[in-house]
Amino acid sequence: MRILFCWDNVAEAELLQLYLGSGDENGVVQAHSAEDMLKKARTQTWDAILFSLAYPENVEQGFELYSQLLTVVGHTPIVAACRPQEMINLPRFLIRGLRFYIYRDPQGDFMFLVNATLESAIAATRAEEERKLAEQLREEINGVRLLQEAIIPSGLRAPKGYQAVARYEPAQLTTLSGQPVVMAGGDYYDLFTVDDHTLVALVGDASGHGLKACMSIMTMHTLVRMLGATRFNDTANFVSDINSKLCSNSIVQSGGGFITLLYAVVDTRTHRVVWTSAGHPPPLLHRLDTDEVEQIGSKDDGGMPLGIVDGMEYSALVFQMPPNSRLLLYSDGLTDALAPGETEGGKAYGVAGICAALQACRHRSLQETLDHLFADSHQFTGGMGRHDDTSVLLLQRDA
Repeated sequence: MRILFCWDNVAEAELLQLYLGSGDENGVVQAHSAEDMLKKARTQTWDAILFSLAYPENVEQGFELYSQLLTVVGHTPIVAACRPQEMINLPRFLIRGLRFYIYRDPQGDFMFLVNATLESAIAATRAEEERKLAEQLREEINGVRLLQEAIIPSGLRAPKGYQAVARYEPAQLTTLSGQPVVMAGGDYYDLFTVDDHTLVALVGDASGHGLKACMSIMTMHTLVRMLGATRFNDTANFVSDINSKLCSNSIVQSGGGFITLLYAVVDTRTHRVVWTSAGHPPPLLHRLDTDEVEQIGSKDDGGMPLGIVDGMEYSALVFQMPPNSRLLLYSDGLTDALAPGETEGGKAYGVAGICAALQACRHRSLQETLDHLFADSHQFTGGMGRHDDTSVLLLQRDA
């Protein structure tokens, strides 16, 4: 500990120097006047400051010194030593912000408690600073989440003959106290019509969490909306173009980041679906008439995630969306939800869990199906929450 102190009794000051400076790591410095105290406080950094309440000559001067120290040392803990007859003046210091003091008994036994008092003051001050920093970080994370939520659409409108619902949930961890901690992340979905018969649906997932992931997704969202109005039909070239632009983007590239994307275009007249995947899980098709759930394509049908290799070529796949069916686009936060006690690579919710949840909702509404899917996957984790962001977009073609 680096301790600065001033004292009004020479003999006691020598003992304090001895007790507080007993360790090699301790740096204990005594000031010999109020002016010297303030000068040393300004020119060096201290772990704690100790002073006698009536230094140098009386309580009034001690209060003046304390008031000036407050403006100099900032968050450094200040400990006052108070004689019995000075206790009546202590509230004045407490009102001014004094948090730590020690009773200066006439027998001098307080000497054995000074070191412990200083250590407690330092620990309490640091804990308070850490709490304030944690609160500030929580506010910043909430700000990041608001940025992310600003680009995620709500109240999706699907063209005639179709229905659509979607939801994004950030990663959620449960602490030892049982309190959930909501993380900021980089999942994203979108659904929009380009013209009267063209519907675009997509789900993206940026690597990592926090501000970088959020800004990466916002960058991709801007590119999709900027290019989507004119170049949406050729999904493979569209995704390739997005990839090239992200490969030169400093936000995405910092720290080796990348984005997975599933981009689909639906012709609502012919019900033909063209889609391209950049490292993203393939969609699932639920035929409500037969209750079959099938995966459209495979992971091998998609190219590498966006932002890794410039000039990457992607392929477009085509399928026909039958009447009375549902198409599910999702991020891997859903499949990767872990059972209680499992670690990465352990038992996960998986595609099998999704299929079972979809089949359980065969006769339910689209919104009820979405709600059940999230509730069921959360229950699978034992209430501990999914450890990754989760985005789901569910599109239904009516009979």
